[in-house]
Amino acid sequence: MSTSSVNGPLQPGDRAPDVVLDAISREGKVALNDFRGRSPLLIGLFRGLHCPFCRRHVAAMAQLKPALHEKGVECLAVVNTPVERARLYFRYHPTPDLLAASDPERASHRAFGLREVGMDTVMAIRVHLPGELPEPMDVMAMNEFLNKKEGYEITEADQQMMASGQAQLVGQFLLDRAGIVRWSFTEVLEVGYTFRAPNPEELMSAASEVAHQ
Repeated sequence: MSTSSVNGPLQPGDRAPDVVLDAISREGKVALNDFRGRSPLLIGLFRGLHCPFCRRHVAAMAQLKPALHEKGVECLAVVNTPVERARLYFRYHPTPDLLAASDPERASHRAFGLREVGMDTVMAIRVHLPGELPEPMDVMAMNEFLNKKEGYEITEADQQMMASGQAQLVGQFLLDRAGIVRWSFTEVLEVGYTFRAPNPEELMSAASEVAHQ
């Protein structure tokens, strides 16, 4: 399919585009075509590491990777963080064997149909996170609170990403060996928003089906 005509997140049955990105967890590039004909792939497209929820998504993917690997499914986490800043983060917060790539231009998000929403929509949201936030907060206040709580130091590179990509939606896509989407998860921004990762049982069930195709 032509990525220029994508009007919404790719759905099961759609062919995933090829994207080529800078690798974070090793030197060189990562291309989706590298996996085609070789193995299924779970690709996670996240905002920058300055986003506390996206750090949680990366950690959740790393936790599921061993079980997915047993089924022959590879994992790739893409973050909207410049590569050198991202490498510094992963150096001190290692996620063993999780392949990660940098996409500060958000080209992969656009190619998979993950749109940006207006900042008026984002700022109208109040995030509920019982046990972590003292009260419902807007997105900017939530980011500041959790980053401080978790000791994440905002750098100039992070500030640039925050200024340009705060309203970027995130998603995850399970591709079969031919590069066809077989399962997807897309973030929904709405009133009462809270962190929601993909359902592990649902994902593993889809991975089992893809592994036997």
